Amino acid sequence: MPDTHDTSRTAPVPDAGVRHRVSRRTFLGGSAAVAGATAVTLVAAEPAGATHEPAGTDPVRRLLDELPSAGQIPRRTRIVDYEIAELIVLLRARRLSAVELTRAYLERIDRLNGPFETYGDNGGYNAFVRIDRAGALAQAAAADKRLRKGPSWAVPPLCGIPFGIKDSVGIRGLEAKNGTHAYSGNLAYRDSTVVARLREQGAVIIGHTVASAFSGSIAGTFAGNAWNPRFVPGGSSQGSGVATAARLAAATIGEETGGSIMMPAAANGASAIKPSLGLVSTAGVMPLSPGYDVLGPIARSVRDASLVLTAILGPDPAPDPLTLAAPHPFPALPVAARRGHRPLAGLTIGVPQTDWMTRGGTGIPPAQTYDPDHRAAFERFKRELVGMGARVQDFAGLDVTVPENDPYFRTADRLPVPAGNAVSPATAVLSPNRYEIRYWQAVAAFAESHPGNAEALRRQFGDLAAAAATAGAIPAAVRDEGERRRRTLQANYQRALDDAGVDFMLVLPIGGTIGPRFGGTQLPNYRTFYQLPNALTWPMVSFPIGYDSTEGLPINAAFWGPRFSEPTLVAAAVDYQDRHPEHHRAAPADPVFDPAARRAPQVAADEVVPPELSNDPLVAEEAWR
Repeated sequence: MPDTHDTSRTAPVPDAGVRHRVSRRTFLGGSAAVAGATAVTLVAAEPAGATHEPAGTDPVRRLLDELPSAGQIPRRTRIVDYEIAELIVLLRARRLSAVELTRAYLERIDRLNGPFETYGDNGGYNAFVRIDRAGALAQAAAADKRLRKGPSWAVPPLCGIPFGIKDSVGIRGLEAKNGTHAYSGNLAYRDSTVVARLREQGAVIIGHTVASAFSGSIAGTFAGNAWNPRFVPGGSSQGSGVATAARLAAATIGEETGGSIMMPAAANGASAIKPSLGLVSTAGVMPLSPGYDVLGPIARSVRDASLVLTAILGPDPAPDPLTLAAPHPFPALPVAARRGHRPLAGLTIGVPQTDWMTRGGTGIPPAQTYDPDHRAAFERFKRELVGMGARVQDFAGLDVTVPENDPYFRTADRLPVPAGNAVSPATAVLSPNRYEIRYWQAVAAFAESHPGNAEALRRQFGDLAAAAATAGAIPAAVRDEGERRRRTLQANYQRALDDAGVDFMLVLPIGGTIGPRFGGTQLPNYRTFYQLPNALTWPMVSFPIGYDSTEGLPINAAFWGPRFSEPTLVAAAVDYQDRHPEHHRAAPADPVFDPAARRAPQVAADEVVPPELSNDPLVAEEAWR
């Protein structure tokens, strides 16, 4: 069906614009069996004039009260252009049904995505690698029934909202392949914790979004960029970034070890939150580096991302004890902008001058490396923040190329191991983490049960038994020293902020127009140490602030700061987008794909990822040696 819709009685205003068989417990990094028992409970939004439940019975009453009324929502030409915060209200006001909404997204997937199960160029967007059409429509019908049955305050807010989920995250009944047919047959027998929490909300799970092979690349070539499919989508959650911006899903879930949420958000002009380590459970995810891996939302607006993050965060102690580190209950995440002309008054936002970019290298302040369009957008953005009351100042940050600043992440130090070669501090932490979850052993067991996949897995991982033995031989004392150094790095960076009086930082994840998927430099200028926030366990929030003048591709900024500072980062971003909605509400024009170029599923060549574009922190170390 067409994706147009008339929500009558809504105020007509112009759109912002269309711009031209190993068990899941073993293999996906832990069981999600207890997910439902620990899910965050949210309550749905009320249309204006509705009767609320008795006072005191709604744990998130503030969320309902902060959403707009149905009459305040601008009428948009297409259903798929409504933000989640608007859909919550429209679904409850019966202006729209979940089935109607889901069909609109499925129609766009049919028209624009191209063939499924393709890890390579499929001639379309290739944002979704597989979908569960019948399941999605059944979930949507169940959501409509739940919404009709009401009362509306008892219906969770994400009921009826269609989602895409990264290919490395378990969805019951679907294979999760992590970007490669080497994992064909990896069937999920239960949902990951995050998917279980979304289902408890009544969300509609469309299917899996494509990932870089083995979640390995921050550039990506499998999906086409939402604004111009000829360009890279960012990785490794490439399909999650594309699907949201291209209006193939209302929101998606990405996974990041080192840049995998921030890069696709920046490349596609999406709004995303990379949470602090431990805020969201990673149970049921195909792991890369436990202790770095996080799951987070990619959406159109930071307000939408905040709504999704609120639904999926929270303790999940049995399968993911890292979630016990987060404050509980976690402070409320903002879903509405603050009033007044200067909502950022009292905030000091620092621009770290030693957050080096790849184009300039060490010694050149980041902004001096930006191309003219990115520099102009960055300077304008800073002025806009100042106009909203913030103090924006340059400060040194923490230069991790200086040995005394960084004993963990970028250091050349090596820790001696009694049997074998000395290891980097990061290896001393991450390799034992992988060993404890049986990372290599799980791959070996999967290869044994799927012999047709064994050679491809061997090419990727090498000698699995030897890797496991090496990691298992790292003594506890060496691991403890690695962890001590990591904590020292965290303290050093916090001290740099405190000494400068900085609340959080502002950076551009990408400082120049991205490159083509094939036949050129994919990422000409980006943050050299894009993995640093994950090493620190700190959160980031990325959102669009403009578009370049050559290709019309988005320019994103990012806020980042201390662990569990999400409420502060999100509040500032929500305030900005409320006053400058033209960036995040812009939509790419639908591309015209050549039907003859659509390619059926095929066996793709191994993806070769240079170390400087790797999501794996231990591989990325090779680029710094």
